[in-house]
Amino acid sequence: MKDPGPDGSTHGDEPAFIRRYRAVMDADWKPDTPLDQVRFVVLDSETTGLDPRTDRIVTIGAVVVQAGEIRLDDTFDALLALSHNTSAVTVHGITRDESRRGLQEPDALARFLDYLGTGVIVGHHILHDVQTLDAGYQRHWGFTLRNHHLDTMDLTRHLERDGALAGYPPIRHFTLDSLCEMFGVVPHDRHTASGDAFITAQVFLRLLRLAATHGRHTLASVAEEFVDSYPIG
Repeated sequence: MKDPGPDGSTHGDEPAFIRRYRAVMDADWKPDTPLDQVRFVVLDSETTGLDPRTDRIVTIGAVVVQAGEIRLDDTFDALLALSHNTSAVTVHGITRDESRRGLQEPDALARFLDYLGTGVIVGHHILHDVQTLDAGYQRHWGFTLRNHHLDTMDLTRHLERDGALAGYPPIRHFTLDSLCEMFGVVPHDRHTASGDAFITAQVFLRLLRLAATHGRHTLASVAEEFVDSYPIG
């Protein structure tokens, strides 16, 4: 058996989709990559609960933002099979029969990895989605994602501190709905993975335009974590 890699996995008998992923990630984006060259994968996942270690993915939705546009020809949508519905599943409008006809988790995760490639993962409070995906990849194949990820809330807070949100109301709630209201985005198809991914992509485009006018032109400048405390009103 080969020694574990940095993510705890062994590479000896990995499936082809993981080998493809590792190969493309060797050419990952550099921190100084101009924003219009980056393939941003705006992601949302619906899950059975809030604990990535024990809860499971219900749906995955994603759409690409690249060169200042939402790429409707570059999307991902998957419904995963569940043996039974919980209240967390039915709130998303998914019936028992639909969930039973979904993809098995390994199949969905494999397809998503091929779709994701080197994409920079973007989402609102995205860490939960990334941790849930990582738990699935770790559970089935013993590895975790290597992609950069970017939280729209962190970027919003950076831009507020930059003065880019002058004229907008102060941020008082850390929700996707509050950003939709701030930027005039209609929250159509809310609380579905594909719907929330598209909504977040619209918010993200507005954030990128503001970032560009305030000196943030590279991947590193928009992907940095916001670490300062911020009052919740």
